Amino acid sequence: MATYNLFISHSWAYGENYNNLVKMLDAKLYFSYKNYSVPKDDPLHTRGSNSELFAAIKRQIQMAHIVIVLAGVYATYSKWINNEIQISQSSFQNRVPILAVEPWGSERTSTTVKDAANKIVGWNSDSIVGGVRELVQLS
Repeated sequence: MATYNLFISHSWAYGENYNNLVKMLDAKLYFSYKNYSVPKDDPLHTRGSNSELFAAIKRQIQMAHIVIVLAGVYATYSKWINNEIQISQSSFQNRVPILAVEPWGSERTSTTVKDAANKIVGWNSDSIVGGVRELVQLS
């Protein structure tokens, strides 16, 4: 079984969605992954500069096969989520594919995220895992 390196983009203001996504992936049978997201309790979030946080995110994304972005409307207005999209698309020789996940029950989603995505899936573990596997296979 392959282990997928994932960078799960998120806004700490909406951390519950991130936590629920991680729980779904953790519970998925026959799916192994490593989470390269920058954790909320990382000191860069509280004491680091913007350039230090940008560099840390870039290092994490560089190790990922896929960037997963929650496509809630808040993502359109998040400076850091937009930075993560930009990093994945233009900071490396090969782009890191983006999987957009539409939050469960959302009526509106981020066009910024969906326009950047290589694939868009709904809020369920089968769709997310299938999207990860598909994008890794294509890259």
